[in-house]
Amino acid sequence: MKTALITGASSGIGKELARIHASKGGDLVLVARRTESLDALKAELETKHGIKVITFTQDLSEVHAAKKVYDFVQKSGIEIEYLMNNAGFGGHGEFVDRPIEKDLEMIQLNVSALVELTHLFLQDMKQRKSGKILNTASSAGFLPGPLQTTYFATKAFVVSFTKGLAFELRKSGVTVTALCPGPVKTEFEHVAGLEGGNMFDKGASALQTAKSGYNGMMKGKVIQISDPALAFMIRFLLPFIPRTWLSAVVEKMQTVPKKS
Repeated sequence: MKTALITGASSGIGKELARIHASKGGDLVLVARRTESLDALKAELETKHGIKVITFTQDLSEVHAAKKVYDFVQKSGIEIEYLMNNAGFGGHGEFVDRPIEKDLEMIQLNVSALVELTHLFLQDMKQRKSGKILNTASSAGFLPGPLQTTYFATKAFVVSFTKGLAFELRKSGVTVTALCPGPVKTEFEHVAGLEGGNMFDKGASALQTAKSGYNGMMKGKVIQISDPALAFMIRFLLPFIPRTWLSAVVEKMQTVPKKS
């Protein structure tokens, strides 16, 4: 089992992806903003599985932070066989009322950093004619997203980017997969300001979602929708639902009751 690089590895789906890869005997490069969380995960995985974990503390919402990650890996002499672009965040509220700085930061992390990391590591993968890329997208990428308009748009980009790139790479020996879960019980709900709503009441576990994504990546699937019922809805029902009705449903789901 070869080395995987995982962004957003300190919690949620990223942490579970790291645990899955380590359980299969694979080494890891873990990237996130929180050094203490990364160090704790490193100690856990090395002790439990006897593999090698290297951590790199980096806020990928900074412009060209991806290049810092790539340069670190190159200087360390590590060959990345699996790139898992998992870092991302959302934000609640009407677009016009949100601080534009937060939405631009979201675009930088959810889109720009993902694209730059993919471009950098893909050069090496294509030259070797081997490698796998997993982009954590969302079922949001197939929907309008009132009250999280920018977040849904970033995930639509990731879905489209993955589809196009997968076709370009079809004869290269490299595969790229978009993991598209529904609501997942992670820190996302708190960070996005969605606590108190009902969207995450029946959210999937991070482990269940990570397993689905990891398995889809290993099989070379382009789109991996982690919930079968959601997959059926997106593929067979969504095209026939009026856009305005769908937008109203999504808005209602994301409406957080005002605190009295």
